[in-house]
Amino acid sequence: MKELNELIEHIKNYSGKNIKIMEVCGTHTHEIFRQGIRNILPSNITLISGPGCPVCVTPNSFIDEAIALALENNCTITTFGDLVRVPGSQMSLAEARAKGAKINVVYSPLDAENYAKEHPDEQVVFLSVGFETTVPANALSVLHAKKDGLDNYSILTSNKTMDNAYAALKDSADAFLYPGHVSVITGTAIYDRLKEEGISGVVCGFTSHEILSAICAIIDNVETGKPFFLNCYPSVVKPEGNPAALKIIHDMMKNCDATWRGLGVIKNSGLELNDEYANFDARKKYNLRKIEGKQNPACRCGEILQGKCRPDECPCFGKNCTPEHPIGACMVSSEGSCSAFYKYGANNSL
Repeated sequence: MKELNELIEHIKNYSGKNIKIMEVCGTHTHEIFRQGIRNILPSNITLISGPGCPVCVTPNSFIDEAIALALENNCTITTFGDLVRVPGSQMSLAEARAKGAKINVVYSPLDAENYAKEHPDEQVVFLSVGFETTVPANALSVLHAKKDGLDNYSILTSNKTMDNAYAALKDSADAFLYPGHVSVITGTAIYDRLKEEGISGVVCGFTSHEILSAICAIIDNVETGKPFFLNCYPSVVKPEGNPAALKIIHDMMKNCDATWRGLGVIKNSGLELNDEYANFDARKKYNLRKIEGKQNPACRCGEILQGKCRPDECPCFGKNCTPEHPIGACMVSSEGSCSAFYKYGANNSL
């Protein structure tokens, strides 16, 4: 195993063709900034941030649906804190709260289910967002609600899977830094399939050594001119993934088309409850009307999520869009690329 200084020198001395590497995990985005890794890259290696933050890729229409459930159906919305400040088409959940919506921040889906159990007079909806990492816990809250006989609990899903997103973004980068957390659940078969489709990447951990090792692996393999996949996080990510978590997803969820902020609709990239649990699907339970979200035309979050522009190239960045007053989701989320760029800037060092 190479020492850290050897990895740094290997990267600094790279003199091959230009390489674009897309990290698609929000934690990777922040760790790369925090550790100053971008500062050691030569001009022929470019790191770009992709759609790996679940809050960032959640479309405005989802926030609009949640607000409609709160204000029109008198539901109590339970959610993680980041989503409260994400702008919808007209307002955020925080602004809806000021108009009388009941919005409760919880720390887990089971907290939301417990709240419903303790407040049988309220119709409780949990906002179920995230990738494969969070889907099992979201689904388990429904399983608990069914076992507890609750008829006042449901989830509004905006859960997504990453495999079809990689295919949609294959022309945006030469290789991906695949997310460690998601890969713990999914395993690595997905990446072997992507390699067969001509898509390259490595599964990556989160320490400076692990990230730099992954970049070095990409450098060395891009030179071969052939698609590749490497698991650079084998201590945690196993080929079979997490069978128990995958069984929960398989037993309780089904694939559906999903809208991604900046990417539009990606076929079969979403997850929703299957027919057995339809009574816990908020859209079906409340016959929720179809809502077409409207984006703020000044916000370039969509282009940022596709790697088409950097956060500081957005005219709103750092001006009328800040973490205190966000215009787009990428500035709201603690995993968003705009948030990372704003917090760390470009002058941090390793």
